[in-house]
Amino acid sequence: MQYRALGNSGIDASIIGLGTWATGVDADEKSSIQIIHGALDAGVTLIDTAPSYGWGRSEEIVGRAIRGRRDQVVLATKCGIWWADARGSASGKKDGKDIYVCIDPATIRLEVEASLKRLKVDTLDLLQVHRPALEPDKMPVADTMGCLMDLKREGKIRAIGVSNVNLDQLTEYQSFGCVDSNQLRYNMLNREAEAEALAHCHDHNIAAMTYTSLEQGLLTGKVTPDRSYEESDWRRNAGQWMPWFKEHNLKKLLEVFTGWDDLLESYGATIPQLVVAWTASRPHATHVLCGSRSVPQVQENALGGGLRLTGRDIERMTLDLDKLGAPR
Repeated sequence: MQYRALGNSGIDASIIGLGTWATGVDADEKSSIQIIHGALDAGVTLIDTAPSYGWGRSEEIVGRAIRGRRDQVVLATKCGIWWADARGSASGKKDGKDIYVCIDPATIRLEVEASLKRLKVDTLDLLQVHRPALEPDKMPVADTMGCLMDLKREGKIRAIGVSNVNLDQLTEYQSFGCVDSNQLRYNMLNREAEAEALAHCHDHNIAAMTYTSLEQGLLTGKVTPDRSYEESDWRRNAGQWMPWFKEHNLKKLLEVFTGWDDLLESYGATIPQLVVAWTASRPHATHVLCGSRSVPQVQENALGGGLRLTGRDIERMTLDLDKLGAPR
């Protein structure tokens, strides 16, 4: 496993991180704890969660899993998604709950105290603003960053991050304090961040943490046109809104993977390992978040964090992806 700095925070974290969106939601508590332990045993230190993952359940399970192993964990969570009452700007509905984006200082403090309690820790290593503020109740960034900086001085958090922001929003956050990380969508099939965001993060020493790194399983090589999904799995009808799940596009992607058979052999790697290694090798992408639904899966992903691709192979893979182009 390789380790890299989280911006200017003084914290080093594994380049492969465990995303826990499914923890306690799609996996039961026992399995979730086993997955987290499997990640730690494989050298993964970065664990990313959020209060809105399972409405607090993910944080609770992560807290139980890291008990006795806190010193092995770089613990990242978030703030800004609120559902306890009607405050902030309405953002939709999920699981029968009205969801709001609220990043005012008082609510951030409530969230931090709740997260500390659920995680059973005294300090959060990284607190990320989950989403930027929305109209009509759009809290000024100066107030949000002021609160985060205060929490850092108080020792409640060690580093400050943002998520799902555009470049202008990121720059505005920076104008009011030190931003250590930016969590953004980036993977082999979604490379828009290469245009500006990744370079900006590099220029300002901001860790760029990628999510959907395996693109809902599409980049594992295990999703085939004849694969069936359970009724509850959202991917059952994903082709209606996510073109890469359409049969003709999926076949093109699988052909690319087949063309990498010699790479798999030479590195002794699997497709997911090759994918995460390529992602971590991209200019300015520092940490790669991957969700996992089993211990073998998390261990497989973690091994990709120790894979060092040659410049020639990185260039070859990138050219193959360029030729693949956009889905139709």
